[in-house]
Amino acid sequence: MPESSDDFYRIQKLPPYVFAVINEMRAKTRAAQIDVIDLGMGNPDGATPRVVVNKLIEAARNARNHRYSTSRGIPRLREEITLRYKTKYGVQLDSEREAIVTIGAKDALAHLLFATVGPGDVVVSPNPAYPIHQYGVLMADGHACMLPLPDAATFLNRLEDLYRQSSVKPKLLLISFPHNPTTNCVDLDFMREVVRLARHHGTMIIHDFAYADLGFDGYQPPSILQVDGAKEVAVEIFSMSKSYNMAGWRVGYCLGNAKMIAALARIKSYLDYGVFQPIQIASIIALRECDEDTRKICATYQRRRDVLVAGLKRAGWPVEKPRGSMFLWAPLPERFRHLGSLEFAKLLLEKAQVAVSPGIGFGPLGEGHVRFAFVENDQRIRQATRTIGQFLKTSG
Repeated sequence: MPESSDDFYRIQKLPPYVFAVINEMRAKTRAAQIDVIDLGMGNPDGATPRVVVNKLIEAARNARNHRYSTSRGIPRLREEITLRYKTKYGVQLDSEREAIVTIGAKDALAHLLFATVGPGDVVVSPNPAYPIHQYGVLMADGHACMLPLPDAATFLNRLEDLYRQSSVKPKLLLISFPHNPTTNCVDLDFMREVVRLARHHGTMIIHDFAYADLGFDGYQPPSILQVDGAKEVAVEIFSMSKSYNMAGWRVGYCLGNAKMIAALARIKSYLDYGVFQPIQIASIIALRECDEDTRKICATYQRRRDVLVAGLKRAGWPVEKPRGSMFLWAPLPERFRHLGSLEFAKLLLEKAQVAVSPGIGFGPLGEGHVRFAFVENDQRIRQATRTIGQFLKTSG
């Protein structure tokens, strides 16, 4: 009898990875020498700023940096991220007690859930959602309570209803704005209300701020830590991945509530030795010297957004411009809705040679949509919208 990983306790909690179906189809198509324009995974295609790469090379040549690091992150890097928060958001943080370096944002989130969530604890998050937001809770033996996010106001209303009606109060709120995959954006008043509710009901908050610097048309995404009293209940997770084109470097931070930071530090001390020290040293340079690069990265994504939206509209697929993130969340064209998002994504790959992420992969409330990522250049995006237009004219 063949062995199956499904026999293991936590593996049983995880459904088959929906995106793997598209990934496998894409690989087979490319193996057949057919060009595929991949707008599926949110994997930044730009280069890390040269000054950061040069610092990495310099630091890596120093043998002293080859030893184990510290799981909390080197002090100078923690000082630099807290300085960024003071400069950009007017938020004062203690680099010793209220900041920790993590091996990317996903590491921060998964380990923080393991540190703070126990069997049956209710964790509320919007749905659709980035998969770890739902399945990280299940792996920690918590109960994932998913509230719909057609827009921020609806989510907030449902959250208020939950507090009024439920006998079991949520242990934790897990939110992320600009939101992946729906691209919903919020203002500081939304954050104030979330913090007010959490403080009143004794709930902790994790805000996944991966797209902190990707706001378009003048929109500036707010940090939850800008809210007075937020540090009493909340932490925020920030990542170098999108803001600095450093996705593969795996550097993130968790900032805010000292008790939650201490819990994360304690569990990480058992699990890892932190980020390779030359990468941490290079990250200091990124935070210190690369603000202009971050603005250019945002401008690139905004331009790609405009090219994609204009091209899809020309193709007969009406979509709305997102105000933030690096994604477009597109309802399925009406005549294809009966197929569902996975079958439509497979059809788009087969007929138009364009890979997108099916909405069902982001949870049950993601059905009926697909997600485009702005990870190809303008010319390739135009090519994608042309082939999609030809497909829409001849199908359905």
